[in-house]
Amino acid sequence: MTSLVTGATGFTGDWLARHLARSGDRVRALVRPESRERGRLLSEAGIEVVEGDLADVASLGRACHGVDVVYHIAATYRTAGQAATIYRDVNVGGTERLLNAAVDAGASRFVHCSTGGVHGHIEQPPADETAPLAPGDIYQETKLDGERLARTRGERGELEVVVARPIGIYGPGDARFLKLFKLAKGAIMIGPGRAFYHLTFVEDLVEGFRLCGTVPAAAGETYLLAGVRYTTLWELVELIARELGTSPPRFRVPVWPVWLIGALCELVCVPLRLEPPLYRRRVDFFIKSRAFDATKARRELGFEPKVDLDEGIRRTAAWYREQGLLP
Repeated sequence: MTSLVTGATGFTGDWLARHLARSGDRVRALVRPESRERGRLLSEAGIEVVEGDLADVASLGRACHGVDVVYHIAATYRTAGQAATIYRDVNVGGTERLLNAAVDAGASRFVHCSTGGVHGHIEQPPADETAPLAPGDIYQETKLDGERLARTRGERGELEVVVARPIGIYGPGDARFLKLFKLAKGAIMIGPGRAFYHLTFVEDLVEGFRLCGTVPAAAGETYLLAGVRYTTLWELVELIARELGTSPPRFRVPVWPVWLIGALCELVCVPLRLEPPLYRRRVDFFIKSRAFDATKARRELGFEPKVDLDEGIRRTAAWYREQGLLP
């Protein structure tokens, strides 16, 4: 089987491309010119690299030629000051251009990576795939729009489409998760820590993606890909603190004044295209629950996450130490 992975120089895409190659697929990666060095590392792992991007229709045609399954991982993520038009062009327009190329090339299946964030705050946890859709920002809105585009092409019978909604991705290679380690080492916790948080170790996630691409019955379906268990945010902070050999934060501050400070930071920084030191979405992290039920993926795909939080945190911390990000 020949598989194409977009976003293969990013955290999740890199893990997926290598996992598919180890599983026996002939893997091709779409790599932007500015990511050429990361592409070279993929080539050394036996992965074919096609240079291009989601805005370059000709490169998408080359990337999709002879491909059986397209795993669409590429997206533009949250960036301070980034215009809504960029999110729409990449996460929606780029998805449409890739779908066109996949259909023209005769690909049999398109696995679209969305996000569990399209469900918003989970008021009655855990949520499954039927939970209300309530995207909370432009990133989540455009990921949902991309889902709908892909699903429509599948309903037309142009190719099989599977939508995957990953939950709380973490693991070696992801520096974004470092903020939780810094929080656990610090003295201050924002809010009571009662919100639920659900993490998925990247090694488990990419196997879930592979199943989305290969299980016949998955065609036309949507799956939440979530880790072994969810915890409260405070339980997660305590777990990380134990791994670091330190005590969890001793002081707690109310959420609302911090949220107001975040709003002010955005008001000043965003028009200047500066990264706010604090923003409202980061504060929302402390109060909005993210807890999911992946029963459907287990039942229909055979998805069985194996890496529990303790092991995942331990392996992630080891990588941070190797990179000099933790003492």
